[in-house]
Amino acid sequence: MLNKEEYVEQEFFFRSFSEQLKDGFSSQEILAAMQNTLLSTTDLWKTIDFLITEIRHSGSIGEAMKHLPHYYTAFQTFIVRESEKAGGRFDFKIALKILEREAKYLSGDPVPQGIFFYQFETLSRNRLGFDHGLEAISKDPIFDENWRNWINIVLRRQIGIIDLANLVYVRSSAYERTEEEKDAPLLFGDREGKIAHASRKKDPAFLFAALARHLNYPAVPHQEKAKDQENLVPLLKRRIDLLESKLQILEEELHGGINLDRFYVKKN
Repeated sequence: MLNKEEYVEQEFFFRSFSEQLKDGFSSQEILAAMQNTLLSTTDLWKTIDFLITEIRHSGSIGEAMKHLPHYYTAFQTFIVRESEKAGGRFDFKIALKILEREAKYLSGDPVPQGIFFYQFETLSRNRLGFDHGLEAISKDPIFDENWRNWINIVLRRQIGIIDLANLVYVRSSAYERTEEEKDAPLLFGDREGKIAHASRKKDPAFLFAALARHLNYPAVPHQEKAKDQENLVPLLKRRIDLLESKLQILEEELHGGINLDRFYVKKN
């Protein structure tokens, strides 16, 4: 776990990044400007140069974060890389909001249960896939060996087969265990167990909402939908431009080959 001041700066960083993207600034411009606003005593400030350099080479912030595992968690990297996938529906702006809210929770008095439910709901709500997603969650430094074993061995094998609420309930202090079950480490308290028990056979969204209400666990930001034509036009234009490029390449291939001259810079 990082120092609390790191999470305070992370929350500010992800929020500012998102706000400046809306104003039309590029990622490189935003990162360069952030160097002047972040505390120079934090490790976050020290990672900015590497992020800028990696964007110039690969165009990917997630790829840069992957090379800084001592600072960015596997879950943070996973979220950003998923948002950068070509053709994906998971938007980079919502990824920043997710990381901002997580950092805010971590800057207070976080508990493993709160982080687990937040990260798991993020996977579920945004359909990011449980296989790689749960692997990334298990590597979070807030979890000990008992948590990692449960996430990797129990949860990854049984999610989709057994209701999440049941999986939580049987690992809580609210569940009356048999002699054979007493060796399994408890991961959830009485309140999480009772909420899980009351949420069985229901949509998991009700479980997450109840945990946020009663235990003040962070709630996952919702993906924003385009509300009007003003938001839809740029998206449609990008898709049309992409289709036109693909059609042009197909036509060139049908008429004797692809013209590669346009991909090279002409020297005077």
